[in-house]
Formats: sequence, C-alpha cells, structure tokens
Amino acid sequence: MFEQAQIRRQAMVYVVDDDEAVRRAVSLVLEIDGWSCTTFADAQSFLDDFGPTQPGCLILDVRLPGPSGLDLQATLEQKHWSIPIIFITGHGDVPMSVRAIKAGAVDFLEKPFRNDLLLDRVEEAVQVDVEQRAQQARKRSIALAYETLTPREREVMGAVVQGRSNKQIAAALLLSHRTVEIHRARVMEKMGASSLPDLVAMAMVCGAHELNQAH
Repeated sequence: MFEQAQIRRQAMVYVVDDDEAVRRAVSLVLEIDGWSCTTFADAQSFLDDFGPTQPGCLILDVRLPGPSGLDLQATLEQKHWSIPIIFITGHGDVPMSVRAIKAGAVDFLEKPFRNDLLLDRVEEAVQVDVEQRAQQARKRSIALAYETLTPREREVMGAVVQGRSNKQIAAALLLSHRTVEIHRARVMEKMGASSLPDLVAMAMVCGAHELNQAH
C-alpha cells in the first residue's frame, strides 16, 4: 500500500459537473480533506486540460451539456487515457449505472450523497490508480531490460524460467556448462532479478516464459 500522504501530494481529483454549486461544494469537501482539485463545467473543457500522466480520479456527472459523462468515459477509453471514474447524478437509473460500471467506473453515486462516502470512494479510486501506474511502470522497466539481452541470453532466459538446469541448457544449445553459467549471470544482472522466482515473474511480464528454443 502506498502512503496516503504521498498519494495526496501527487494526485489530482477532477470534478466535471455543469452545476456550479455542486462543483464548489465537492471541491470544498475534497480540499478540506487534503486533495488537490480541479473543476470543469463540461466534458470538452476537461479533455483540453487533462494530463493523463498524473495520478488521480474523475468525479463525473452523467448529464452534461454537449457530450455526456458516459460519452466522456468512452472518449477516455478510446484515447487509452486511464483514470478511475466516480459517476454522480441526480437523475440516475439502473441501466445507466450498469452501463457506467461495465465500462469500468469505480462507483455510481446519486445526489445528494454523503461527503464521507464520496471521500471514501475518492481515496479508493486514487489508490487503485497509483497502484496500476506503478504496475505499468514496472512492466515498462522489465520490457526495456529485456530489450538489452542478446538473442543467446534470451534463449538462456527462456530455458531457465522453464526450469531447465544449466547442464540441460548447455546440451540443448550446444554450449559449454561455463558459457551457460556466464549467460545466466548476465541475464540476472541485466534484468535486475534477485532470484529465480523474481526472474520467472519478469518473464511472465515480457513473454520470455514462452520461449522454447532450447530443446
């Protein structure tokens, strides 16, 4: 779990609602609780300002002038801009909430909602976003490390994570036992793996566990 104080320093909570009174009230509740907050009256204003590299969440009214909240959710999906969404509405119905949740919304709150409930959902949503971003960063790091391996090192890594011994790998690749040891050590170093289970986990991320050149 990431430290809450650190998360709040990094995160931005966006509020998109065409009702100015709602925007003011929600932003006040959030800021008193320690969150940074930016508000918008419509979907396009949000899209013009949104920075997908910053962790946070989106509090989004379903009914907006122009593109609706559900339209904005679809646009974010099309752009591959990932941000947890908490829908709010004064006119909610079951089909609308089902559609929002199926499309990945964190929750669907009907106005008027309790401040503590909103704050709980925001904290959960931002925590999820931060953890997902950390996972994505780790995947990118692993992929970049894998790119530094030579073709032979990738062969050795694929065989190692399949549980083959150095002796078996040497026989399959027509290498000396010492050469396999050297390749294996280089793989561990380049990948930044501290143990075999760590290397296996990395291989699952970059697809190296599927390599089977060593017969």
